[in-house]
Amino acid sequence: MAVEHGIAIGAADRAEEKDQALWEDIRLLGRILGDTVRSQEGEATFDLVERIRQTSLRFHRDDDVGARSELQTILDALSRDSSLQIIRAFSYFSHLANIAEDQHRHRRSRAHAQARSAPRDGTLARTIALCKEAGLSRADVERFFEGSEISPVLTAHPTEVRRKSTIDREMEVARLLKERDTGLLTPEEVSENEEEMRRAVLALWQTSVLRGVRLRVIDEVVNALSYYDDTFLVEIPRLYGALEDALGAEGLGAGAELPPFLRMGSWIGGDRDGNPFVTAAVLREALHLQSRKALAHHLAEIETLSTELPLDERLVGVSDEVRALAEGSPETSVFRQNEPYRRALAHVHARLCATALNLGHADLCRTPVGEGIEAYATAQALGEDLDRVHRSLVANGSGALARGRLRRLRRAVSVFGFHLATIDLRQNSDVHERTIAELLAVAQPGLDYLAMSEEHRIAVLTAEMKSPRPLFSPHVAYSEKTASELAIVREAAAARERYGPAALRHYVISKADSVSDVLEVAILLKEAGLLRPLEGVLDMDIVPLFETIGDLQASARIMAELFSVFEYRALLETRGKTQEVMLGYSDSNKDGGFLTSNWELYKAEIALVRVFRETGVRLRLFHGRGGTVGRGGGPSYQAILAQPGGAVQGSIRITEQGEVIAAKYATPELGRRNLEIIASATMEASLLHGDDPAPRDAYLKVMEDLSARAFQAYRALVYETPGFEDYFWETTVIGEIANLNIGSRPASRTNSRKIEDLRAIPWVFGWSQSRLMLPGWYGFGTAVEGFLAEDPTRLETLREMHREWPFFQTLLSNMDMVLAKSNIAIASRYAGLVSDRELAERIFPRVREEWSRSIDKLLAISGQAALLERNPLLARSIRNRFPYLDPLNHLQVELLRRHRAGDADARVTQGIHMTINGVAAGLRNSG
Repeated sequence: MAVEHGIAIGAADRAEEKDQALWEDIRLLGRILGDTVRSQEGEATFDLVERIRQTSLRFHRDDDVGARSELQTILDALSRDSSLQIIRAFSYFSHLANIAEDQHRHRRSRAHAQARSAPRDGTLARTIALCKEAGLSRADVERFFEGSEISPVLTAHPTEVRRKSTIDREMEVARLLKERDTGLLTPEEVSENEEEMRRAVLALWQTSVLRGVRLRVIDEVVNALSYYDDTFLVEIPRLYGALEDALGAEGLGAGAELPPFLRMGSWIGGDRDGNPFVTAAVLREALHLQSRKALAHHLAEIETLSTELPLDERLVGVSDEVRALAEGSPETSVFRQNEPYRRALAHVHARLCATALNLGHADLCRTPVGEGIEAYATAQALGEDLDRVHRSLVANGSGALARGRLRRLRRAVSVFGFHLATIDLRQNSDVHERTIAELLAVAQPGLDYLAMSEEHRIAVLTAEMKSPRPLFSPHVAYSEKTASELAIVREAAAARERYGPAALRHYVISKADSVSDVLEVAILLKEAGLLRPLEGVLDMDIVPLFETIGDLQASARIMAELFSVFEYRALLETRGKTQEVMLGYSDSNKDGGFLTSNWELYKAEIALVRVFRETGVRLRLFHGRGGTVGRGGGPSYQAILAQPGGAVQGSIRITEQGEVIAAKYATPELGRRNLEIIASATMEASLLHGDDPAPRDAYLKVMEDLSARAFQAYRALVYETPGFEDYFWETTVIGEIANLNIGSRPASRTNSRKIEDLRAIPWVFGWSQSRLMLPGWYGFGTAVEGFLAEDPTRLETLREMHREWPFFQTLLSNMDMVLAKSNIAIASRYAGLVSDRELAERIFPRVREEWSRSIDKLLAISGQAALLERNPLLARSIRNRFPYLDPLNHLQVELLRRHRAGDADARVTQGIHMTINGVAAGLRNSG
């Protein structure tokens, strides 16, 4: 595409008319970025950026082999300083292109709504229409919401490479793009808008993309909280209101308010599995910061609401409930004497201020609370006062006023309370085991818990569960780790008293592989008073996390054995007879590869559904999905609907990890859309597909066969090839990622270089950076080839499975996307970093052949002529990003080579880290 100046997208595959606005936005942002580079770095740097851009475009657009050689020559000749400028320019283009694409999705959604198009999949309108078509009654829908729980759970992991300062500037660009999209700006306003955008891009350019120091856990908490102001606190109440109205309009709701089924969760500040920096003090501070965010919102909304309800009692009726609230108000102005709603809300505001003072948030209250003002004991009590205002407005002809800010505030209080989001506790089962062993050894000298059989352990643990006597002794000096574990559960108990039970509801056990792993946590909770034997009450859900292939295969058996333990089963009665189980997508993939991981997860769900039905316990699944396909990523709507029948049952929790949080929730529009997708898919999976029959036996047998072949191929490469660990560390940026200040958690659980000990997140992130994406496809080609070699007519069976089975469709669709983002030519350059050339020549050709084989088999089954043929917009997006990603990858390889050869120049290290940022931005879902 010819441009006057700047960094712009190529003209190949010009968009359809409906996407023209997207390319215009990208062109605008590219021009502004180009002008910024010229003004800040000079004409020579700008010309160099343009030369590299044009050469890379020529290679991708025209398949010009000479351009590839020319590009390599230009990049190899760059000085260290020039390399940094090129990296920055191409990285920022990817960031800006992401913003434009997000805005375009919102634009297209609005266009559909304005045209009154048929509702699309993943919208509440479409879901409600499907429920009507299926003949569901109001009672059916009401039952669903009575027992429903939907929760996105934010987690902090070392793949969110952007700083909060950068994200804030990007959100400003997004706001300005949206402003231009109204079509109502005057020429002068358009000019002002562009000037503001130039300032925002300039600020981006002048802001370091790298952190000088490693993030602390509390920094991660603060970053996550930034998504509440514009997205969660605003959009979740709006989503509830829209759903209630839509259900009422279709006769599927009684006009009554829905129970709070959609809530936010978080692991940040409670997840200490492999993170020594999460302590009781950190948990306390995380909850304190969350509470401050919730109370600040409620106080501000009440204050604004008061100005919106200056209703004069001489003109409108007022209930006795509101009059009583008004009489207790500290508001004594004569100008308010006939405005009972304002005085009543002043009373509510004062009580909430007193609550803030009690919770350590004195800075939130600008005026004294007043004498005799009692703090709210619970968020429910605050909600009841707001309900009184609501009832009075509705009863006295002011129902329209009740449906505005008051409606949203009441919903925010019911969803976010004084705690904002439920923080999960998580720890590894090995730590629990050692902690219980030490407690028992002190309480019963000579008792060696670690040496016991599983049966003996269960007997000891169940006896302790029945005993009101604590194991802990205040007169004994326990090890630091044991003291830390006890401090965490005690802090959890104190927090529940302070903020309410919703503040901490779940205790997740990593690497759960036995009944005793669950019962050990029950004992730890008992030590903090969260399990009370005399009352038979358990205050928190104990959630086993099954992660490896072996653990997934054993999960149903373990849960059946757990439910046979009378003492535990009795406690479930106090948890609504519901048991949550978490499934780990990341470690199972690292353990067994993409195909086997997905298949074992699917089978585990089928087996768990059967066990829970037989035992009369309700199942709630918690999906530990990451951003990439290799970690369970992919479109949420399709993923939820692809679950086996009976696996959702109205309740689902899903982790939102790393850079995915920004990608899904950075703007209100994005956040609303993604929250709506999760809610819609859960409703459909539960109400419309909950009793779907199991897949045909023939399909199950085929998947079992394919999985076995893929597992063998994957394990042969990753775990049975001598030197593969060295190959991985040298052909990826994993070592450099470990030193990048992008998260509080170490990259490995131990100091070992073994694949087994490496966290699944950097494992996938490393392969993404090298553009190989190996965890998202390896083994598939070999599996299908072997399957078809025995009988070529089996291809039709695979095609039928792709047409008829949502699980298989989703599996191949996700693989389609990840293979489209891979680039074997660039991956070969990373293979060139391996110091042992014989090792590289043994491994990379195998990988390259499997990559080609997997693409061939995927296309043969799906019937596509090329990858992403059925998703042209994504295909264009990826192809148009490649010219900007390739230079970053090339420079990353060269800088890695220099760094590993001993070049200690700080600019080399900085350049490596900046390329990691840029490649991650270009790929979007990289970790």
